[in-house]
Amino acid sequence: MSLISPADQEQLREEFAKMTRPVRLVFFTQTLGCETCHITHQVLNELPPLSDRIAIEEVNFVLEGEKAAQYGVDRVPAIAVTYVDGDDVKDSRIRFLGTPAGYEFISLVRGVLLAGGARPSDLSEPARSRVAAVDKPTTMRVFTTPT
Repeated sequence: MSLISPADQEQLREEFAKMTRPVRLVFFTQTLGCETCHITHQVLNELPPLSDRIAIEEVNFVLEGEKAAQYGVDRVPAIAVTYVDGDDVKDSRIRFLGTPAGYEFISLVRGVLLAGGARPSDLSEPARSRVAAVDKPTTMRVFTTPT
């Protein structure tokens, strides 16, 4: 049974068709000790059938700890959004921790569209200028919770 309704699937197909480059979602999971990894897996597996530009790479957090460290992932479930630019895979630096369900699913879709080149950032021009002026590594975390 699909978690995404047929009407929403069609709307997502239309939006994903606007992507100009492939997106790979690197999904960090583990078999034991992760109550929400299974549902996250189900959610992610519904995206590739909606676009040939979306792929999922599943990474075992326990067995492939060096890859988790490479992406700065320290817990599961986690998703790193990457995209293909020419022959290179680029890290968008967008991360999702926890299951992207409910309102968080919309954020995941927007992250995929942003990395896929389907839409520009919603940042205002002054905000873009301020971000462009950052000259050292900076971490920004946004926490959401359904209410």
